[in-house]
Amino acid sequence: MELSDLRRRPDVSAPGLEASDAADRLILDEARPFVDALVADLGATAAGARVAVIGDTHGALALGTAAAHGLRGIRVHQDALLGERAIAENARRVGFADAVRVLPAEAALVEGARVVLLRLPRSLDALDEVAALIAEYADDDVVVVAGGRLKHMSPAMNHVLLRHFGRVDVSHARQKSRVLVVREPHPAGMGAITGPDAAWPRRAHDDELDIDIVSHGGAFAGTSVDIGTRFLIAELPVAIGGERPERAIDLACGTGVVAVALARLLPAAQVEAYDQSAVAVRSARETAEANGVADRIRVERADALELVGDGIADLVVLNPPFHAGGALTTALAERLFADAGRALRPGGRLVTVWNSHLRYRQALQRLVGPTRQIARNPKFTVTVSTRL
Repeated sequence: MELSDLRRRPDVSAPGLEASDAADRLILDEARPFVDALVADLGATAAGARVAVIGDTHGALALGTAAAHGLRGIRVHQDALLGERAIAENARRVGFADAVRVLPAEAALVEGARVVLLRLPRSLDALDEVAALIAEYADDDVVVVAGGRLKHMSPAMNHVLLRHFGRVDVSHARQKSRVLVVREPHPAGMGAITGPDAAWPRRAHDDELDIDIVSHGGAFAGTSVDIGTRFLIAELPVAIGGERPERAIDLACGTGVVAVALARLLPAAQVEAYDQSAVAVRSARETAEANGVADRIRVERADALELVGDGIADLVVLNPPFHAGGALTTALAERLFADAGRALRPGGRLVTVWNSHLRYRQALQRLVGPTRQIARNPKFTVTVSTRL
């Protein structure tokens, strides 16, 4: 198998987005001696179960390791649902369906692992939470081979890792990529930060919105509320007007603050929240619980609105992402607009906030229906699109 055999499908495709890159190749090369030693010690049949791969975008690390060493049963976690599905589809297509086991980011993912291949997340919080998980549950002799593109790495990553491990070695750069080789996990709590930010998830209260926010590492905006979402929430009463929708949806829900705002604004409505990020879904569920509305908000991990039938939603609220990985793209937002248009009933409305320079109005009118601006500030625009 060659890495060039891998595809992003069903994940979004756009210029500059590939199923593998130079960082994946460097991680595989740097991990090879550690996996070779593991195979020599346990044999290929048993070694696969002691390898874990985290953050593998579309299967390059897991399938590359399986192909190079003849391993099966490698444990894999990918936060993004479309990336997770791409790994499974690539595994089937190249004949390695039994090479990977997809698991959530919990103890079973890394328990007893002796080699972990990690694609470094850009979020330091995400790195802190995953490093804590590995340090607590992996083998005492675990080696973590963590890498990424230089433009997305910083010395702060070393400091985060050293909260949970005793040793971080830095590789030479190659093709604008670098690897950190991490060893000597600390006992739980040793070397870690203390105080209110010592454990995951993190919690904070937003005084302006009067919402308690719960966030796992890597959730968009963490325990803060980004300025676009804050602007959107402020305009919800105007956007909804005198209507009282029965089925309201927070699409791409993040930590769930919009879902909580909807539940409070619409006490008789069924509120649903969807995100393809596993971290977002965990955070949103716990945010709903922290605000006493968990019984009124259904939170699910899903690709857009795939769990919602055609023409049945009254209201969809969306702050769309505008990047995939490190690439800026409008493809993600337009995909969400189209699915919202499919799910809305005639007369149903999509309320959207977007960076004004992206000029989404034409796409909204084409994919949903007539679109009017209800608010604008120097950076953001809030629109309401009505399904015909």
